[in-house]
Amino acid sequence: MSLFPSGGRLFVFVCVRCGSELTAPLSQVALPAHARQKYGNGLQLPVLMESGTFAVESEPWGPPWRRWEEIDPDDAAARGIYAPVHALSDGMSGAVVIAPGDTRGAVLIPEKRGGACCGFDGGDGPNMACTACGLPVASRIDDCSRWQAVWLAPNAVRRISVEGAGAGPLSWADLLAERGGVPPSEPIAPWGEPFRASDRWHWSPQWVAAAGQALAHFLMASDGRAVAVPDGLTAKMFQRALDTLLPAGGPRRRAVLAGPGQPAHDGADILLVPSHPQTGRAWTPATPARLVPLPFGVWLRLVLPEPQLPDPSSGPLPNGVLRDDPPTPSVHDVFQIDWGVFQQTLARLPAVRTPWIREIHDNLTEHMRTGLL
Repeated sequence: MSLFPSGGRLFVFVCVRCGSELTAPLSQVALPAHARQKYGNGLQLPVLMESGTFAVESEPWGPPWRRWEEIDPDDAAARGIYAPVHALSDGMSGAVVIAPGDTRGAVLIPEKRGGACCGFDGGDGPNMACTACGLPVASRIDDCSRWQAVWLAPNAVRRISVEGAGAGPLSWADLLAERGGVPPSEPIAPWGEPFRASDRWHWSPQWVAAAGQALAHFLMASDGRAVAVPDGLTAKMFQRALDTLLPAGGPRRRAVLAGPGQPAHDGADILLVPSHPQTGRAWTPATPARLVPLPFGVWLRLVLPEPQLPDPSSGPLPNGVLRDDPPTPSVHDVFQIDWGVFQQTLARLPAVRTPWIREIHDNLTEHMRTGLL
């Protein structure tokens, strides 16, 4: 399904030097929560963006980088960073990310692999050049444990409108009818190897990134009080982290799943709501409430989980009988929130300057050592 926000406009990106087209026609969508994620070690992640779409990174990204010790905190706050991070980019903002298959008229620069161990990581700056004039225009990312993508350099491309349009952003009702949820687990092969039936199942990288983003908003909504979330997958994602980071005792704030097609949420203190995949805006209720946004695909699987298939019978099957309903493989590892996404999100929320939240931020290394994050 194609997505056409912004009134249904389509764009192609062209080289600023010679005007050659560098992409297929694309429509803009929200930047995924997992866009900058690094997941696991030596794993082969899929393509980040849906074909036919692009998203824009609003923050500066890429070399040169400055370590936090070299940055004035007031300068960082002016950029929307309110707590220490490992480093900040002095690159340009406005990088555009697309699916590798949507590139046109660009070739790799083989010697610019960056610090990658398996593929390309963009650490040396743009590693793709315009075929027509040779200008470096983009960075191909395909290193192990990174989402496969092409990031167009904002100073090397410009976008132009093209003929053709579709509908505007889908309504919430249309999203519920037309889009599927993101499964909580999936098989992920080691980098450079074909997928096999025996590949180990992992928690979905999208889920662990979504949890990192949402946990930061949970802290804001909690006001420093314990929080109880719904049983099942929601509890598996959040309850252990919330119980560790928030003080025990006293009445708990109650969080519930809310959004389009869901029952009334009277009496709930915190609402877990979906973000629109095209616009990035969170669903909002009719009455004000404390909201914790989740990517739509993750939220949908929380409110509409797939039914569990029956366990297979013990013993051999009768001759001539084939089973076509194997149980869905499960992940036995404890769910671990993506600490990188959590820190990136928390550092960009002004409330992180509150002493008790800042203490959580500054103790991330200890939480990682204990296996919480």
